[in-house]
Amino acid sequence: MQSRTLVRRVLKPTVFCMALLPFALLLSGAWRNDLGANPLETVTRASGEWALRFLLLTLAMTPLKRLLGRAWPLQLRRMLGLFTFFYASLHFLIWLVLAQELSWRNILLDIAERPFVTVGFLAWLLLVPLALTSTRAAIRRLGRNWVRLHRLVYPIAVLAVLHFLWLVKADLYQPLLYAAVLVVLLLARLGDGRAAFARSDR
Repeated sequence: MQSRTLVRRVLKPTVFCMALLPFALLLSGAWRNDLGANPLETVTRASGEWALRFLLLTLAMTPLKRLLGRAWPLQLRRMLGLFTFFYASLHFLIWLVLAQELSWRNILLDIAERPFVTVGFLAWLLLVPLALTSTRAAIRRLGRNWVRLHRLVYPIAVLAVLHFLWLVKADLYQPLLYAAVLVVLLLARLGDGRAAFARSDR
């Protein structure tokens, strides 16, 4: 079986099912009333962390492709990016509907007055155009502007990590771990940019 066919028939469906597993576990926990002492905090934290994990996985695909010398990581990038948006939107909706009970006054006050909510909301807002332009038709229509638009993923990642750092008040181990992974990925991106500049300057 050719590599491209293997990715399409085996790897992509496997990654898709694995990416849905956290959502299925949350649904199962809610159905069985097994989400701990504070169910709202459990689902809010889990959805937010999975959004951040998928965001970092999406950013890791290009360095992984260069590291392995294989193209298959790039074939997973769009799917991982859409799962980032899925879990980020789930995180946002849980806050909107369950935490704020759709009270628009409280929602606006929360966004304006609490910095971690402000940067989290901004990160989600910037994800929206990336999700809407993830189709092949949008890529063809936007051309080079598509690449420029999707570079927003880097400030989005910074905002998402800040959101987690400012949210956590005691144990900073996890947010700092995500921050370290993001720094490594940004440095890899910076290294790629310098290498491309050096090649163009020859």
